[in-house]
Amino acid sequence: MCRMCFQEEQPIFSTRAHVFQIDPATKRNWLPASKHALTVSYFYDGTRNVYRIISVGGTKAIINSTITPNMTFTKTSQKFGQWADSRANTVYGLGFASEQHLSQFAEKFQEVKEAARLAREKSQDKTELTNPALSITSHQVIPSPIISSNGPGEDKLFRSQSADVEISTEKERLKKMLSEGSVSEVQWEAEFFSLQDNNTRLVAALHEANANVDQWKKQLTAYQEETESLRQRVAELEAQGTHDSSSDNNKEELSQTLEELELLVKAKDEEIQMLKSQRCGRWEAEGEREETLQKLQELEARNAELEQRLQAAEQSLAQGRAQREKLQGELARVAELMDVKVFELSELRQGLAKLLESN
Repeated sequence: MCRMCFQEEQPIFSTRAHVFQIDPATKRNWLPASKHALTVSYFYDGTRNVYRIISVGGTKAIINSTITPNMTFTKTSQKFGQWADSRANTVYGLGFASEQHLSQFAEKFQEVKEAARLAREKSQDKTELTNPALSITSHQVIPSPIISSNGPGEDKLFRSQSADVEISTEKERLKKMLSEGSVSEVQWEAEFFSLQDNNTRLVAALHEANANVDQWKKQLTAYQEETESLRQRVAELEAQGTHDSSSDNNKEELSQTLEELELLVKAKDEEIQMLKSQRCGRWEAEGEREETLQKLQELEARNAELEQRLQAAEQSLAQGRAQREKLQGELARVAELMDVKVFELSELRQGLAKLLESN
C-alpha cells in the first residue's frame, strides 16, 4: 500500500518509534518491521468516520490498524507498548525513545478509542432511526428461533455457545501470553536497537578521535624534527660564536700590535726629522751621508708598509665586528623561534594527553 492511499485522511498525532509485529509462528517472539525508527501517526478518515494508526516504510504500509472501542493499548515496559488487531490477525509493538513519548502515544490511543466508540454509537443510532424493524422498546422481547426451537435449533445454539467460549479462551490466552511471556523479549529488543544506535555514534566518534590523534602525532613528529634542526643550528651558531670570540682575541692582539707599530712609526718619524735637522752639521763624510740617506729611505719604506698593514688591520677589524653583530642578530632570532616552537610543542602534548585520557 503506498502513501497515496492515505492522502484523503487527516493526521491527528505523529511520533517516531521502532515497529514490531508478533511472530505468527510462535506467537511469543517479536519481529522488527524495520531497521530504524519510523513515523507512526493517528489518522482520521472523514468519509468512513473511522480512526486508524498508520506507519509507512518506503512505499510499504508497515502498520494499517483500524481502532475499535474494544482495543486496548498495554504498556509492557517504560519504553514499550503493544496492542492486538483482530482484523489484521496480528499484534503490534512500538519501542519509543523515552517514557514521555510512550505516555503521549498511550493517551492519544485512549482519546481516539473513545472517539471511535462515540462514532460507532452515533452510527448505530442513525441505523435504528432509519430501520423500523429495529425501533423496538426495551420491554419488548423478540423470541429467538434458536432458543425456542428443538432438535436442530438446540444443536445450533450449542455450536454458537462453544464458538463464543473458544473465542473467549483464545482472547484470554493471547492476553496472558502478551502480558507475561513477551515482556522480557520486548525489553531486550528495545534495548538492542537503542544499543545499536549508541554503538554507531560511539564508533563514529572513535574513528574521528583516531584520525585526530594520527594527525596530531604527525604534527608532533614534524615539530620534533624542526626543533632538532633548530637545536643543531643553535649549536653551530654557538660554535661559530666561540670561533668569533677567538677571532676577537686575535683582533685585540692585532690592534695592540698596530698601536705599537704606530708608536714605532711615530718614533722613527721623529728620528728622521732629527736626522734631517742634524745631517747638515753632522755629516762630514760622504760615506756617512749616503748611509744615512739609505737608512732614511728604509725607514720611510718601513713606515709606508706599516701604514698599509694598519689600514688592512682596521678594515679586517671592522668586517669582523659587522659579522659578529650579524651573527648575534641571527642567534637571537633563532632563539625566539626556538622558544615559540617549544611552547607549541608543549601545548600539543597537553592536548594529546587530554584526548588520550578522555578516550
